[in-house]
Amino acid sequence: MTSAAFPRSTPGLPLRSFGPRDRRWAALFGLFLAVLIAGFVQGQIAHGDRGITPINSSGDFLASGIAIDVTGDNPEDAREKGWREAQRKGWQQLYRKTNGSDGPALSDSVLDGIVTAIVVEREQIGPRRYVATLGVQFDRVRAGQILGVSGRTLRSPPLLVIPVYSIDGIQQVFEQRSAWQRAWAEYNTGQSAIDYVRTAGTGADTLLLNPGQTGRRGRVWWRVILDQYGAADVLIPIARVEYSYPGGPVTGHFAARYSPDNRLIGTFTMTAPNAAAIPDMMEKAVARMDALYTQALAAGQLRTDAYLVLEKPVEKEDLPEEVATDDTVVAGETDASLPTTAPAGLQTFTVQYASPDVESVSATERAVGGISGVQSAATSSLALGGMSVMRVTFRGDVGALKAALAARGFKVQEGGGQLRISR
Repeated sequence: MTSAAFPRSTPGLPLRSFGPRDRRWAALFGLFLAVLIAGFVQGQIAHGDRGITPINSSGDFLASGIAIDVTGDNPEDAREKGWREAQRKGWQQLYRKTNGSDGPALSDSVLDGIVTAIVVEREQIGPRRYVATLGVQFDRVRAGQILGVSGRTLRSPPLLVIPVYSIDGIQQVFEQRSAWQRAWAEYNTGQSAIDYVRTAGTGADTLLLNPGQTGRRGRVWWRVILDQYGAADVLIPIARVEYSYPGGPVTGHFAARYSPDNRLIGTFTMTAPNAAAIPDMMEKAVARMDALYTQALAAGQLRTDAYLVLEKPVEKEDLPEEVATDDTVVAGETDASLPTTAPAGLQTFTVQYASPDVESVSATERAVGGISGVQSAATSSLALGGMSVMRVTFRGDVGALKAALAARGFKVQEGGGQLRISR
């Protein structure tokens, strides 16, 4: 019976041993291999034509798709007239969208004070003519006071976006630039109820956020990635493109997914007449994706996985001394020496805070509005560069509100029936 075995050395011939020369060649080969691998990784990270920096993430109101066709004495005059007209049309569009009717006609000087940016979607500049499609951003605080819109809205926890683009069965995220990545980078997320965390797709993004990561279920590595980007969970919007024939219609299949378990929220299909219309289709698809995620948030489907975010409750000894010595029971704690009473009803308090710029106003409103028990938090008196006043409707007494603000990292002072907060 013949058995297979490893070949043995020929009798009488000694086995060849490795000498110094062989070890030098082995060392050179290992060095070459290490350089090759390092170069590959460096190429994956430092590719020069990959990332697209996300833009327009502010909380400002946006009126988009405004068609402009004006003439002037010269190109600069025509463009200035076009932008002025865009501000007026944008204001009417925003007011109708918010209140369902035409708003008051504001002067150009007033519009200059509430407009924060002109977004150029498309433009053509001639010697005396300006034809463009523009968007107008309005400051949320200043414009909101005229519109009658509250500064606090339903807002999700920060959610990391991994836009997966599939073509010919090959999935990618940031490996190459795509119309899907660009559409997410250029989408105005400030008006959405979803707090999107978008990345530029450069550096380590290509290694950490890839199609393979979306298929992993282990929470440990997900927790490391989410902590890296300051997110609480992950959104996975998927776009799969199919070409009918060269130069013909293009079909896009879109799926809104969520969490490391890749849960499906909703799907839809869109069609572009040709390949040149794909960017426009992607922009509309992102808006529909945002609507799906917003509906899921309102329905309570976007629940953060407890294994992804580990929150340690604030201990009483960690609070400031003036709060820790207060008789208010901190949320999550009980004291047998205190009588058990029903929670107080809704009360309105006045809170002063420093507002050096518009961003600080929005940030403070979001921070206060996110406190448990706060029903609304809106700036009633705005003073940029000074102290603004916020009206806070809270379920509880002033002591409980002080403790909640302190737990959020604010320094709280009380006097004259008002609270003053600072960082």
